[in-house]
Amino acid sequence: MENITSSSNEVSDLGKKMAIIAAQGSLDWAYPPFILASTAAAMDMEVKIFFTFYGLPLLKHKIKAKVTPAANPAMPMKMPFGPKGFQAIDWPIPHAVSGVVPGFDSLATGLMKKQFKKKGVATVTELREICLALGVELIACQMTMDVFGFKESDFVEGVTFAGAAAFLDFAAEADIQLFM
Repeated sequence: MENITSSSNEVSDLGKKMAIIAAQGSLDWAYPPFILASTAAAMDMEVKIFFTFYGLPLLKHKIKAKVTPAANPAMPMKMPFGPKGFQAIDWPIPHAVSGVVPGFDSLATGLMKKQFKKKGVATVTELREICLALGVELIACQMTMDVFGFKESDFVEGVTFAGAAAFLDFAAEADIQLFM
């Protein structure tokens, strides 16, 4: 684990730059930053993701992200169920139920993981590993670490640590800036 030491005056050897702020840690919000970052890196862009507040746990050794349907009213609430070999039936689930039924978040998380696996989508952990292998810089927000009591050892190898100002130096020059 290392600290950011690069200067904002350095010119990227890769050309275009993408800066992403990941502030959400639920399973459905964990995918976009890693998918976009790995895709951009594969397209020879320099990419940095700044993990802050609830996005920071996505850098921990074990990711325990869950789906939170009650917190996302746009989430489709039809879950395909049915025996293998038969056409699945879409069962509409009202959002009011998703917020009050104990264990519903765990059920929704399991169903989403199963659907992603069925469709050949990489796990969040696999996407994070791909990002690191492609040279995406994963930056843990130092202030958030201090506020929530995280230590550098809580995170996977390859994570860098910096404050918002260091990241904003990069983001100000990036061709693409995203907040998730």
